[in-house]
Amino acid sequence: MSFTLPALSYAVDALEPHIDKMTMEIHHGKHHAAYVTNLNNAIAGTDAEKLSIDEICKSISKYPMAVRNNGGGHFNHSLFWSIMSPNKGGVPSGKLADAINAAFGSFDEFKTKFAAAGATRFGSGWAWLIVGADHKLAICSTPNQDNPLMDIAEVKGTPILGMDVWEHAYYLKYQNRRPDYMTAFFNVINWDAVIERYEKA
Repeated sequence: MSFTLPALSYAVDALEPHIDKMTMEIHHGKHHAAYVTNLNNAIAGTDAEKLSIDEICKSISKYPMAVRNNGGGHFNHSLFWSIMSPNKGGVPSGKLADAINAAFGSFDEFKTKFAAAGATRFGSGWAWLIVGADHKLAICSTPNQDNPLMDIAEVKGTPILGMDVWEHAYYLKYQNRRPDYMTAFFNVINWDAVIERYEKA
């Protein structure tokens, strides 16, 4: 089974002005596509060809670095596209809102801590909202294309929201202003999709 680049559920310019069309074209059509191609090449002829991307991530320590980097890149970006949508933003509701308030005190406090996870990630990486083994929410960050599903992760859990803080995610529009990009990201979060992930987790 070879992996494929997931189609976007919205047009490449649909997230403007927050995330620009050219960034989306390059980020999805070139960066993510390369992760998929390189992952397929890295697992060709191995047992990993029969596994889902989640299963590969969960036992990533068994595999060479090419699988870790490209498998993580594929998992992370697939999640990233799915939790964004035009005309979204706002605040979560229902059980997820309650869980955010219980874990972080308030939605504003969550936003501050989530942004801090992205801002303090040195170099390239991701900020995550995860559901831990204790079923509680936590915020963490990972370097490069690692994620909390991986058995090598410092903080493990099921990711329900991920923010890409690699420069290729924002540099064309925001240059070195990562905090401006992170603020803009909150305007395109599809909380319905995040709630769906939370309920499954």
